[in-house]
Amino acid sequence: MHLPVIVSGLLFGLQASAIRLGRPTVSELRKEVQQASARSLAKRADTNPALLYPAYNLSVPVDFFHNETRYEPHSNATFNLRYWIDTSNYKPGGPVFVLLSGETSGVGRLPFLQKGIVAQVTQATGGIGVILEHRYYGTSFPTLDISTENLRFLSTEQSLAEIDYFARHVKFEGIDEDLTAPNTPWIAYGGSYAGAQAAFLRVVYPETFWGTISSSGVTKAIYDYWEYFEPARLFAPPDCVSATQLMVDVVDNILLKKNNTATISTLKKAFGLGGITDNRDFANVLTNGIYGLQSTSWDPEENSPDFFYYCGNMSTTLINKDREPLRPTVTDLLHSAGYDNDTSAENILLNAIGYLGRTSVAAWNESDETQDAYFTILDAEFYAQDDIAQQTWRSWDYQVCTEWGYIQTGNTPANIKPLVSRTLDLEYLTEFCVLAFNITTPPDVEKVNKYGAFDIEYERLAILGGNADPWRPATPLADGARKRNSTTEKPVLEIAHAVHHWEENGVFPNQTTPLIPPPQVVYAQQFLKNFVVDWLKDFKGQDHYEL
Repeated sequence: MHLPVIVSGLLFGLQASAIRLGRPTVSELRKEVQQASARSLAKRADTNPALLYPAYNLSVPVDFFHNETRYEPHSNATFNLRYWIDTSNYKPGGPVFVLLSGETSGVGRLPFLQKGIVAQVTQATGGIGVILEHRYYGTSFPTLDISTENLRFLSTEQSLAEIDYFARHVKFEGIDEDLTAPNTPWIAYGGSYAGAQAAFLRVVYPETFWGTISSSGVTKAIYDYWEYFEPARLFAPPDCVSATQLMVDVVDNILLKKNNTATISTLKKAFGLGGITDNRDFANVLTNGIYGLQSTSWDPEENSPDFFYYCGNMSTTLINKDREPLRPTVTDLLHSAGYDNDTSAENILLNAIGYLGRTSVAAWNESDETQDAYFTILDAEFYAQDDIAQQTWRSWDYQVCTEWGYIQTGNTPANIKPLVSRTLDLEYLTEFCVLAFNITTPPDVEKVNKYGAFDIEYERLAILGGNADPWRPATPLADGARKRNSTTEKPVLEIAHAVHHWEENGVFPNQTTPLIPPPQVVYAQQFLKNFVVDWLKDFKGQDHYEL
């Protein structure tokens, strides 16, 4: 059964709940900057959490490491680190449960105070819920701009140190008690990049944080992260996977063949992308469908249907009848790529052309730009911008180029057909590091992996994640990591058929149905609450809330 073909807007830009999806075009990045202030958080009939929870600030040091030469010239300044709290569930002796905002404005995490994992845990423990913003995101800026020089204080170790400082110095408005760590049990939670931070905190600052929870935590930095597409290859609908692999194989067999200019031109024109000069920019457009897996969610209000619409189009049966006149052209292209007399392959390519025509090409048609300008990821003038408004792309890109990597290439092993073009290599996908920051060397992933990578482990450090998560290969749940047994002190849970930190989100009680949240998410959330309650029983500090 095929899903209906509809015109669906592609998901562009930085997701509030996840690390960036692939390498966006400059047009997409520009749109992020323009729309950042206009995004609304009000969903369903919810009270807007930005109005419900006022923001607070704590003055924290800009530079925690005056002995490290990488931060020269050093700074003695401080800046305001933004945070939000919910004390509605607090009972004297309860813990502080802090959710790390990660690589985005903390405003996007506020719903978790209402109905997500923060609300659930604080209700179960009589705790205070906190959303803590990350330096160089939202309004938490140590510098007046984000030039390359001023980004030098944006590093993993500086971010961990500021979280530790926050836990040891904050005073919550309306609470006439000292709830700083380590006198009060602090539990840190994070998802994705913030999940890695949570794991690292338990190792680096074990005296401050009584426990931490790493959800889909990418604890291993990887430069060439071709494995990003492995969960899609293994868990996406098989016909969608094989069709995508065929499309990519056809495209690569044409693009990578020497002295093939005429056929390459025919290929681009067939996709409606004849105005793209750079073959790699063309190949990059074709990734927009398969990347959608990361944006799927069990919550209809958070879910992007684009991935399923894409897969519904990647059929061996012709769906888009209006593309039938292109069949002779497609037949010739398949012949050039080594495929002869294959009607199914023809239909796959025709359907792919139709899908891209209704999404990427349609979006370009609404612009006033050339295809080269609209679809390129290489624009020196754009990347030279370094005002604070560029944080929607520039802050995380700097972290990628200096420490984290995660360049999602098509460099799969020879025995695995890639889901994105092999022309999408490290050279092309890291050119933004040169244009934006003049960084010409690979990121120093050891600055991240020194904390434990796949093998990170500590008492009261929990590891959770979905088995269909594109980021699982960078977490302790990766196939290449050692297998772990779950205990109360070292909880481990791989959530079946789940994607990216699915247990973080929640719905109000009157919005639940037999399938929302799905059973495995309900289980994961209860599993998490249970071990947090057990952890708190062992806290040897002040008298705490009777659980």
